Amino acid sequence: MCSRFPEARGKAAARLMPAYVVPAAHDLFRLHTSLRAVIAVFALMLSGAAAAHAQAPAPLRVCADPNNLPFSNERQEGFENKIAEVLAAELGTSVEYTWWAQRRGFIRNTLGEQRCDVLMGVPADLEMVLTTQPYYRSTYVFVTRADRGLDIQSLDDARLRTLHVGVQLIGDDGTNTPPAHALSRRGIVRNVAGYMVYGDYAQPDPPARIIEAVARSDIDVALAWGPMAAFFAARQPVAMRVVPIPAEPAEARLPLSFDIAIGVRKGEVERRDALDALLVRRRSHIEAILDQYRVPLAAAAAREGDPPAAPAGAGKADGGDGDAAGKGT
Repeated sequence: MCSRFPEARGKAAARLMPAYVVPAAHDLFRLHTSLRAVIAVFALMLSGAAAAHAQAPAPLRVCADPNNLPFSNERQEGFENKIAEVLAAELGTSVEYTWWAQRRGFIRNTLGEQRCDVLMGVPADLEMVLTTQPYYRSTYVFVTRADRGLDIQSLDDARLRTLHVGVQLIGDDGTNTPPAHALSRRGIVRNVAGYMVYGDYAQPDPPARIIEAVARSDIDVALAWGPMAAFFAARQPVAMRVVPIPAEPAEARLPLSFDIAIGVRKGEVERRDALDALLVRRRSHIEAILDQYRVPLAAAAAREGDPPAAPAGAGKADGGDGDAAGKGT
């Protein structure tokens, strides 16, 4: 039957319509009661879902670098990822990430723009944020091939004047790290090569290049930030030796060990205090994660009077706009 003929369609419908039967009164009552029961159950389900949603804690919103092992990556394989998961689990929630490369403007574009509430792994003295109590303290280290038997344990080792030495550089301006400054003060310059902490960000694990250079014997010894150095040293095809660089009396104003904490926006004291409490309650779990990732731990130091310097990539303050640009925490 074609739609061009509406009249014919109406007549056919009239012929096929069944007779309408009025239901009895008790049938209407039964139908009305059933509908009321269905509506009541549906309303209860909605109210329960709303209550559950209202009671669910907000996610732990973390901003992190997606290509910065051993600290963080997009697959959440870094030890800062694991520590964030521990804290979120204690809160009964999950971690929600905003990924942002640790370059110039990192803090401004993440914490400053309300994209996240938490920055893992910042220097405890970083003035741009409000920090928790430190949850670990690490140090710069010497990294050599084990088969070389160099066993360098001091910045005053005379062999550092003749060996090929690698140091980390931070930022686009090639700012020197504390070990680079320490060598320069000793006149050790010509035999030193710089490796950018940023590296080639198009490649995985940019900070690893300095450790790979030691493994290939491109350089004899690297002076690098401990958590990164130990992690990648364990992943080289040859055995590597990692030795903490000891504090030297001559370097009292140039520290080589640093307290690492969690950063939140300035003024968010309640959030900071809540994170401090979490760090205390989950202390053993955090220590187990640090041990699993071979993070070299340094002895705690008195915070008062410590100079506000920072390790390689640990939220280095820009000279220009007050942001942080860094890799390595």
